[in-house]
Amino acid sequence: MRSPQVIYLDAVGTLFGVRGSVGEQYAKIAANFDIKIEPELINRAFYQSFQSAPRIAFTDLSQADIPIAEYEWWRSLAEKTFSQTGDLTKFSDFEVFFKCLYAYFATAEPWVVYEDTRIALDAWRQQNINLGLLSNFDSRIYSVVQSLKLEHYFDSITISTEVGVAKPDPIIFQAALVKHQIERSPDLAWHIGDSFSEDYEGASTLGINAFWLNRDRQPTTNPAKLAARSIDKLTTLLQ
Repeated sequence: MRSPQVIYLDAVGTLFGVRGSVGEQYAKIAANFDIKIEPELINRAFYQSFQSAPRIAFTDLSQADIPIAEYEWWRSLAEKTFSQTGDLTKFSDFEVFFKCLYAYFATAEPWVVYEDTRIALDAWRQQNINLGLLSNFDSRIYSVVQSLKLEHYFDSITISTEVGVAKPDPIIFQAALVKHQIERSPDLAWHIGDSFSEDYEGASTLGINAFWLNRDRQPTTNPAKLAARSIDKLTTLLQ
């Protein structure tokens, strides 16, 4: 396969991940309010709520209304998480707690950059390959990548809340291609992400050369996954 003109990368689970676990980070902020919660229970409830929630994307919203919609989407998810564990009633003012939690996840503190991330990004930049961030994230991604000192790597950032649709919808991939003027030649691009359905299948449908990042090397019997181009770290793709 020839070298790409552009490489698009997913964010969470691909470039960086939550430090420890979501449950641990939620418990840390709750402790600031003198509330004790069980990280493992919260973590399990969070992912159950996250998987059942609609993808974070909003149609027909003005740019000014998007941050409000993002906040409400995550607040609803957090409320369901704490309701599921029976912890919601521990908060005298859940709104105050959630504002702190939401702002906290816009900083570098709850995140950790994977060891291979900067090595790969540095190498691709040295090869003069353009890089784009393509994520089902909200507008806090800008402050997160800046806080993690990753923003200088990227020539473009495309997120679901700004496009109005989320991966694996081809529209969000098309929007990313347009930013690099290769919408008519998607084969000039790579896309790398940790979600098989959202990243690998979504990008492949549009003709982008996709790679499934299976960091944990999770075994599978799914024929589609077995046939996929899979890697366990970004540096595997360095030439």
